Amino acid sequence: MKPRISVLSVLFFAAVLLVTTGRAADYESKIGIQTWTLRNMDFDQVVDFCVKHKIKYVQMIGKHMEPSAPLDETKRKKAILDKNGLVCYTFGVAGTSTNKEENRKLFEFAKAMGIKVIVVEPRDMAQWDNLEQLVKEYDIKLAIHNHGIESAYGNPETVKKILNARDKRIGVCLDVGHVTGAGFDAGKVFREYDGRVWDIHLKDKKVETADGKKVILDVEIGTGQANYKGLFAELKQAKWDGVLAIETDNGVFATNPAKYVDGAIQFVQANKP
Repeated sequence: MKPRISVLSVLFFAAVLLVTTGRAADYESKIGIQTWTLRNMDFDQVVDFCVKHKIKYVQMIGKHMEPSAPLDETKRKKAILDKNGLVCYTFGVAGTSTNKEENRKLFEFAKAMGIKVIVVEPRDMAQWDNLEQLVKEYDIKLAIHNHGIESAYGNPETVKKILNARDKRIGVCLDVGHVTGAGFDAGKVFREYDGRVWDIHLKDKKVETADGKKVILDVEIGTGQANYKGLFAELKQAKWDGVLAIETDNGVFATNPAKYVDGAIQFVQANKP
């Protein structure tokens, strides 16, 4: 007589197999690029660069894809991206307005592109009312970008107040370099945003003093003061499924982005976030 195997037994052994093979704990970050890094290139050159460097996920700036462009132009560029296996997963940092209908153009662009997250940094807090309305209407997320400590969202406490008051689809684009330059720990900030980080700008900064003044330098990723070890540990713990978008503010790196981008990719792969 053949032994009977219950459904519960099968599920139990499947769970054991999953844990013992380590698959349950596996986490593989996605690497992309913010095309501000490629600001000296045109759209076609950006596509060629991404294909060459095997970067699938692309975050476009206005130079490379303009939300207010005719729909036919947007579709033409999307077709080129699709043909080359590239995904424009977000756009930004996008300009926003107190005029809801002006902001609607941005959401219509995202809809046409299949973009699920738009990166923004509204200078006027009054804009949040109409932006939140559009988030609800289109079911497209917004990610608040931060620049330096003196910028509108340079202090994470300011960002958290907005998150607490607004729709859950409004989250964060965490710029690691600017967070570091502002004096905050990127891993701690990520954790305190409590699951509301939609995008990350992979960047590094080093703070030095010259002639008694603080100078913030944009340096190669992994060579600055950003606590990437702590951040990567947080990403792994959260099984964060966003994109690490390589970016630089350094004009020298932007002139020769291949070396900078290759170094960033190697750093991420070596540290296995």
